[in-house]
Amino acid sequence: VAIQCLETVFKINLEDTHLAPPQHLIEMFTNSIHKNDMLPLSGSSPENAVKADQLKDEGNNHMKEENYGAAVDCYTRAIQLDPNNAVYYCNRAAAHSKLSNYREAIKDCENAIAIDPKYSKAYGRMGLALTSVNKYEEAVTSYQKALDLDPENDSYKSNLKIAEQKLRDTSSPTGTGLSFDMASLINNPAFISMAASLMQNPQVQQLMSGMMSNAIGGPAAGVGGLSDLSSLIHAGQQFAQQIQQQNPELIEQLRNHIRSRYLSGSTEEHS
Repeated sequence: VAIQCLETVFKINLEDTHLAPPQHLIEMFTNSIHKNDMLPLSGSSPENAVKADQLKDEGNNHMKEENYGAAVDCYTRAIQLDPNNAVYYCNRAAAHSKLSNYREAIKDCENAIAIDPKYSKAYGRMGLALTSVNKYEEAVTSYQKALDLDPENDSYKSNLKIAEQKLRDTSSPTGTGLSFDMASLINNPAFISMAASLMQNPQVQQLMSGMMSNAIGGPAAGVGGLSDLSSLIHAGQQFAQQIQQQNPELIEQLRNHIRSRYLSGSTEEHS
C-alpha cells in the first residue's frame, strides 16, 4: 500500500529504473560508517592533547629507528587521547604501510581526510597504499588531489607518474600490470634456474627456434612463424604463462621486488 501511495503521489513506478541511485541505501550507510567509525563526537581535554602529542613524537622516533610496530602503538594511543587530530591517523598510516598493512593505512588516511579535507600528506600516503594494493585509478586520483593542495611536491609528482604508468599497463590489451626491471630479472638466481629448466622443454625449444628463424628471414618466417609484432607478443605471453605455471612464487617475488623499489623511493615525512 505504501509503495502504491508513493507511486501515485510522485507519478513514478518500479519501471523507472533511471531514477535509481548508484548505491543502495544500506551501502551508503555502511560506507559512511566505515569512513567515520573512528571519528569522535567530542574533543579531548588539554591534558590529553599534550600527552597525545608526546606519544606522536615518540612514534616519530620509532619510525626513524624503523621500529614500525612500536610506532603504530604510539600513534594508536595518541588517537585514543586526541581522536580529532588528523596528523596521528596520517602518521599511523605511514607506519602501517611500512608493515605492508595497506588496507589499514587506507582507512587511516580516510579518517585523516575526514578530519582535515585539505591535508595533502594524507592524500599522498593514501596514494602509496592504493598503489600497493593495485588500485591504480584511485591512487592517481589521490595523488592528483595531493598535488592540487601541494603543487610543488616532487614526491607526489613522481609517484603520480608511476601510478599513471601502472594504470596504463593494466589497461593495455597486452599489459600484464608488471613493469619488470630486466637487469634484476636476469640476475635473479631463481629466474636463471627456471629459464634453464624451461629451455629443456621441447615446446619452448620449438618456439625459440621459430623466433630465431623469423629474425633472420628463415623458412619459419611467414609460414606459421613469428611474422609480425602480434605473434611476438603472443609468444612472450606463452613464455610468461609457462613461468607462472611452473613457478608462481617467482612471479610474486619479482612483483614485490619491483613494487618495493618504486614505492620505497618516496621519502616519508612526519609532522
